Amino acid sequence: METATQNQQTKLQKLVSRISYAFGAFGNDMFYGALSTYFIMFVTTHLFNSGNRAQDDKMILYITSIITALRVVELLIDPFIGNWIDRTKTKYGQFKPWVVIGGTVSSLALLILFTNLGGINETHPYLYLLMFAILYIIMDIFYSFKDVAFWSMIPALSFSSKERERTASSARVGSTLGGGLVGVVVMPLVLFFSVNQSGGTGDNRGWLAFGLMVALVSIASSWIVGLGTKEVESNLRENEENTVGFKAIFGALTKNDQLMWIALTYGVYAIGISIFNSLVLYYFTFILGHSTSFSIFQMINIAISLVSVSIFPNLVDKFNRRHVFAACIAIMLSGIALFSIAGKSLILVLIAAEMFQVPQAIIFLVVLMIISDSVEYGQLKLGHRDESLTLSIRPLLDKLGGAISNGVVGQVAVLAGMTAGATAASITPDGQLRFKLMMFVIPAILLSIAFIIFWKKSTLTEARHAEIVLELEKSWGKETVVTDEPAQNTINIAAPVAGEFVDLDQVSDPAFAAGMIGTGFAIKPSDGKVYAPFDGTVRQMFNTRHAIGLVDENGVAVLIHIGFDTVQMRGTGFISYVDENQFVKKGTEILEFWDPAIKKAGLDDTVVVAVTNAQKFKNIGYNKQAGDVIDANENAIMHLEVNNDKDEV
Repeated sequence: METATQNQQTKLQKLVSRISYAFGAFGNDMFYGALSTYFIMFVTTHLFNSGNRAQDDKMILYITSIITALRVVELLIDPFIGNWIDRTKTKYGQFKPWVVIGGTVSSLALLILFTNLGGINETHPYLYLLMFAILYIIMDIFYSFKDVAFWSMIPALSFSSKERERTASSARVGSTLGGGLVGVVVMPLVLFFSVNQSGGTGDNRGWLAFGLMVALVSIASSWIVGLGTKEVESNLRENEENTVGFKAIFGALTKNDQLMWIALTYGVYAIGISIFNSLVLYYFTFILGHSTSFSIFQMINIAISLVSVSIFPNLVDKFNRRHVFAACIAIMLSGIALFSIAGKSLILVLIAAEMFQVPQAIIFLVVLMIISDSVEYGQLKLGHRDESLTLSIRPLLDKLGGAISNGVVGQVAVLAGMTAGATAASITPDGQLRFKLMMFVIPAILLSIAFIIFWKKSTLTEARHAEIVLELEKSWGKETVVTDEPAQNTINIAAPVAGEFVDLDQVSDPAFAAGMIGTGFAIKPSDGKVYAPFDGTVRQMFNTRHAIGLVDENGVAVLIHIGFDTVQMRGTGFISYVDENQFVKKGTEILEFWDPAIKKAGLDDTVVVAVTNAQKFKNIGYNKQAGDVIDANENAIMHLEVNNDKDEV
C-alpha cells in the first residue's frame, strides 16, 4: 500500500504549500466578497440609466431576481459538483485542476459581467437579461467548482492533523484579509478610475477597473494553489465519501435534532447578516454621503476580526459557547440600535458597524464547533457517523443567505431610490426611512429569532458532548466480528507508548477501572508519541484526537485513550497522523500528544489500551507488572487467544 504522507515533504515544501493555500484563500474570499456584496452595487447603480426611471427600476428588479433564482438553482447543483470532483483523477491531482480551471473561468466571466455587454443593456435590454443569465450561471457554477475543490483540499494536503491545522489557520488569515481588503479598495479604486464621480458611486469605467483587479487576483491565486501545493498520494483517499444531496441532507436534519436546530439557527442568522452586510456600503454612499469612508470601516474590521478569531479559544473556555453566542448577538443588536440613530456621524457609524461586524467571526466558530459536535451526537443517536454530510450544512446555509440577500438588496435599492444617477442629496426622507427599515429592522428581527431558537433548542453543550463521547467510547468495538480462522493462535498487543505499566483497575477513571469500556492495561507515559500496537485498520478517530480505535485482521478491537476527561481539551495538544479506514503497520506513529498541555489542564495523562470486545477472546494475560518500565513498541505486553467455542461467547 502507498504510504506517502506530508511528513516526507521538507519543511520548505510544507511552508510553500501553506503560503500557496493561504493566498488561494485570499483570492477566493476577495472574489466572493466582490460577487456577494459589491457586484450588486454595480448592478443597481450603473447598469440601467436610460433616463426612464420606471423602466430602469423594472430591469433592476428583473436582474436581481435572476441573480437570486440562479444562486438558489446553483445550490441544487452543488452536490453534483461535489460528486464530479470526487470522481476526478488526473496526473495533476484531484482538486487542483478544478481550482485552476474554476478560478480562471469564473474570474473571466465576472469581469465580463462588470460591463454592459457593449451597450445592449439599453438598446436590447431583454437580450441583455438573457446574456446576463447565461454568463452569471457559468460564472457561479465554475466558482462553485473552484470553491468546493479548494476547501476540500485540506485533507488531501496532509494526513497530519497538526499540518492540517496550520494550513487551515493560514487559510483563515488569508480569507479574512481577502474578504476585508476587497472592501477597503472597492470605492477608492472605482473612483480613481472613474471619469465621472457620480456623487461617490463612480462610473462604468471605474467599476470595470475594480472587476479587473478582482479577476486578476482570483486567477493568480488559483494558479498559485495549482503550482505551489502538492496533494498527498495514498490509496486511502480513494475511499472518501461522495458529496451529499438535498435528500440526504434533509434526512440528516430531521433525524439529528441538534443538527437541525443549529442549522435553523444559522440559516436565519445568515440571512439577517447577509442583508445587513450588503447594505452597509449603500449607507456610506447614500446616507452618510462618503463612500470612501467605507474603506476606513473595512480596515478597522480586518484588524479587530483577526484579534477576535485569535481569542476565540480563551472566550469559550472561560464563558462556554452558549454564553459567548448570546453575548455576540447582544453586541450585534446593540450595534444595529446605535447604527439606526447614528445619522451622518462617521464616528458613531464606524462604532456601530464594528459592533455588528466583529462578533460574526466568533459566531461562525461557535456554530462550526456545535455542528462538528453534532457528528458524535448523531452517531450516538442514529448508530452511524455522517461526518461529511453534517459538515456540508454550513456552507450551504451561507450560500442560501447570500442568495436571498441579493434579491432583497435589489428591492431595497429600488424602494429607496438608490439606483442609477442617485446621490446622497437625491435620496428623499421617505427613501431613507424605507432603507433604514430594511437595513435595521429586518436583520434585528432575524437575529432575535435565531437567538431564541438557539437558546431554547440547541442543548449540545461542551459538557453534553463530552458525555456523548464517553458513551461512544463505552460502546465502540464491542460488536466487532472476530474471524473464524485467526491468522495466529496467540495475538500479541505491543505497547503503543513508552512509560510505566499500570494495572487497568488502578486507574483514576471509574469506567475504565471497572472494565466497562474493555479489558486491557494502562501506561503512565514518559513520551507523547503513540504507535500502532499491531497491524490493523483505523476504525474510529475521534474529532478531539484524544482517542483512536483500531481493529486487527483477527477482529481484535482496541481503543487507545490518552488521558481522562481530555475530550474537554477539544484537540488542543493532540496530533493525528492517520485517518479512519487507513491500514497501518505495527509501529507506525498514529498520534502524538503534548503532555504538558494535559497537565496544565489539570487532567490525568494516563494512556489506556483497552480491548473493547474482550468477551470474545480467552486466555487474556500480561507480560508486565505494575511499575515496570516499558518502551514504545515493546512486543507482547498483552496476549489473548480467539475463543473458538461459540457457546462460551
